[in-house]
Amino acid sequence: MTLELPEMETTNLTPAELRLELACALYARGRIRAVTGSHLADLDLISFQGALKERGIPRNYSLEDLHDDLDALKKLFPA
Repeated sequence: MTLELPEMETTNLTPAELRLELACALYARGRIRAVTGSHLADLDLISFQGALKERGIPRNYSLEDLHDDLDALKKLFPA
């Protein structure tokens, strides 16, 4: 998907900063989960969680998040 934005004279955000801000805003509104936000922002999950904390956005840990974490652990540490 390509998103075209109008020229923004008052901000000097890089594309990476815009992706992070969009991901944080979507997460804060409950539109995406943390894993999706980290992918959108092109960050690892821990860094994305840090960005949420910096912005005062509470982390809502759901059952789906637990399953995502368990899947990630299984990939990192196969039996």
